[in-house]
Amino acid sequence: MKQNQNTSRLITIAFFIALEIILTRFLSINTPFLRIGFGFLPVAMLGILYGPLWAGAAYAVGDLLGIMMFPSGAFFPGFTISAFLTGLTFGFFLYNKPVTWKRVLMASSVVCLLINMCLDTLWLYILMDNAVIALIPARIFKSVVMLAIQVTLIPMVWNRLLSKIKLIQTA
Repeated sequence: MKQNQNTSRLITIAFFIALEIILTRFLSINTPFLRIGFGFLPVAMLGILYGPLWAGAAYAVGDLLGIMMFPSGAFFPGFTISAFLTGLTFGFFLYNKPVTWKRVLMASSVVCLLINMCLDTLWLYILMDNAVIALIPARIFKSVVMLAIQVTLIPMVWNRLLSKIKLIQTA
């Protein structure tokens, strides 16, 4: 029975990693320095379902697989660290807790404002030096937009997913 649970968890995580890669690499708006997309959704769902470490590891693996299969620039490990921390954050705030808009707002604020706005800007500074200063207004705009999108979509998608899971379990 335990082996079936582990197999089921592994398959679910692999599915969400594949979904994250698709949403990030193909269904997002990309510029050389800015990405607006929905790759956060599978990671948030993994954080809710399996906790911080699984979500963090899955997002880091998804980032590494995505850059290997569909490179969109040079690999920089800082962004993989940001991916891990994003999964960790969603798991920390949402695992084994009610998925309320307040809790999602806290998690998304950490992700959008601390990890994406601050840490990712640091990675860009390391890569580009002072040229990153020109990107700060666009990065602030992106963080505010993504915060609103995440706070809206995460509870909505989770509630829809939860209803499907309950339907499957009762069948």
